[in-house]
Amino acid sequence: MAYTLVTNLFGCTRRLRSKEERKEREETAPTVSEPEPAASSDTAATAPVADDTAPGERPKKRRPRRRQGRRSGRKPLPETPLEAGPVETPEESREPEAAEPWDIDQFQVDPEEGKTRFHDLDLPAPILRGIADAEFRYCTPIQAALLPHTLNGLDAAGRAQTGTGKTAVFIITMLTQFLRNPAPEGRRKGTPRALVLAPTRELALQIEKETHLLSRHTPFKSVAIFGGMDYEKQKRRLTGEVIDIVVATPGRLLDFKRQGDLHLSKVEILVIDEADRMLDMGFIPDVQRIIHYTPPKAQRQTMLFSATLTAEVTRFASQWTRNPVTVEIEPEQVAVDTVNQRVLITTIDEKFTLLFNMITRQNLDRVIVFTNRRDQARRLTERLGSYGISCALLSGEVDQKKRVKTLEEFRNGKIRVLVATDVAARGLHVEAVSHVFNYNMPMDPEDYVHRIGRTGRAGTSGISVSFASEDDSFLIPALEKYLGHEIHCEHPDEDMLETLPEPTHTPVAAERPRRSGPYRGRNPRSTGRRKTG
Repeated sequence: MAYTLVTNLFGCTRRLRSKEERKEREETAPTVSEPEPAASSDTAATAPVADDTAPGERPKKRRPRRRQGRRSGRKPLPETPLEAGPVETPEESREPEAAEPWDIDQFQVDPEEGKTRFHDLDLPAPILRGIADAEFRYCTPIQAALLPHTLNGLDAAGRAQTGTGKTAVFIITMLTQFLRNPAPEGRRKGTPRALVLAPTRELALQIEKETHLLSRHTPFKSVAIFGGMDYEKQKRRLTGEVIDIVVATPGRLLDFKRQGDLHLSKVEILVIDEADRMLDMGFIPDVQRIIHYTPPKAQRQTMLFSATLTAEVTRFASQWTRNPVTVEIEPEQVAVDTVNQRVLITTIDEKFTLLFNMITRQNLDRVIVFTNRRDQARRLTERLGSYGISCALLSGEVDQKKRVKTLEEFRNGKIRVLVATDVAARGLHVEAVSHVFNYNMPMDPEDYVHRIGRTGRAGTSGISVSFASEDDSFLIPALEKYLGHEIHCEHPDEDMLETLPEPTHTPVAAERPRRSGPYRGRNPRSTGRRKTG
C-alpha cells in the first residue's frame, strides 16, 4: 500500500510540473504577426504554424503526427510515389560506369605459347576494360576458336558445356558488333538488337549477369525475362527504356510477344544456348515460333551452343544458321584437367560425420553437396543446420523466388553450403566454388562430370570429393569407362571419422514450398507425372 501511494504521488508531481513548464513556454513564445506561406507537402510537417488563439484562451493541444512504424518499433518506410517503378539495385542498373581514366596499358597480359590473349582480337577499349574487370586473361579454347569468326559476323555452332567460357563468346561478339555498327536513332522500346534464348531461369540470370559485367563500360542495356517472377515488373524493365540485349526463356518471351510488349523484327544477333536441353524439355516448337518472328537467317547472325551435337540438334542448327563455324570441346576435359578428384571409401553411416568434419576442420566455404534424391537433400540440409552450418536446399520443389534468393546468398557468402539435386543444379554457375561433394555417387556418369564441373571452371582449379559406400561401389566401373581412366579410391583419415557431439541448434525443417499451377494441392501421382529432382 505504501509503495502504491508513493508511486501515485510521484506521478502526480511529474504531471503538475509538466503543465507548469508547458504554460511557461506558451507565455514566453514569440507571436507570429503574419502567416507563413503555405508549406509544400514535403515541408508541411516541419513548418512553423501561427498561433491564432484568443487572449486568455487555453491553447488547443495539437496531436503530434504519428510516424509510420512507431508502435511496432520498425523504421518508417520511405515515401515513394505510387507511379514510380521498382527501385533499381546496383546489379539492375545498366548505366555505364563513371568514366575514370583508363588505358589499355593498365591491362597487360604476357604472351604465352599455345594461348590466345584478348588483346590479340582487336577488341574495342570499353570491352577490354570489362574483360579486365572480369579478370579474364587468356581465351578459353572455345573462345580462341570462335571469336575470330564471330567478331567478323559469321554464324557458329559450338559443342560445349557450361564452364567452358562459351557465354563470353556471344556477349563479346554482341557488344563489339554494336560498337562498330551503331543502331539508327529513334529505335522504339521493346525492340532489342540481340536475343539470347536459354532453357532455364537460372541460366538466363547467369547470362544476364555476365552481360552486365562485360558491358558495364558501354552504353548498352540488357534484361532477363523468365517465368516464375512478376510479369509487370519485368515489363517495366523491358519497356521503361530502350533495351539492346534480351535474355529469355521461350515461354515467357512468347508471353511478352503476344501482349505486344516485345518486337523481334530488329534482332541482329540470335543465340540459342543449350539447344540439347531445349530439345529434351520440349521447347523446340516455341523456339521455332520465336525464330519465325526474327529476320531471316541471311539478315542476322546466329550462334547455337549445345552440350551434345546429336543428329537432331545438328539438323536444327542447319535450319537456323548459315554456314556456321563448328567447334567441339570434349566434355571429359572439363572434368579431368581442372578438378582434383578424390573418391573416399566409407559406409553409409559414416557419410555425414565425414562430410561435417571435412567442412568444419578444413574451414571450407562455398561448398556444393550433391545428393541423388530430394528427400536425401532435405534431410541432409536439416542435419547440417542442426550443427550450426549455414546451408540451404536447392531442389526441384523450391519455388523460383526462393531459388533466386538462395543462389544470391550463396554467392555473397551468407550461405556456406548448398545442398542440391542434379535436376535443380543444371546450368548452375557460381564463381569460386572451392569444393563439390558427391554425398551419393550419381547413377549416370554424365551427371558426375556435370557435378564436379561446378568447380574448376574457366581454367581455375577445384576439388571434388565423392563418398563411395557399399551402395555406390557398383557405379565405379561405368564411371571409369566413361572418363577413360581408372579412379583411385582411398580411405579417409581416421580423425575425420571421429564421433560428432550432440547437435547445438534446434533442427529447422527444410522448407517445402507449396505447389503452384494446375496440380497444386493434389497428389502428383494421380496425374501420371513422375516426380523428379
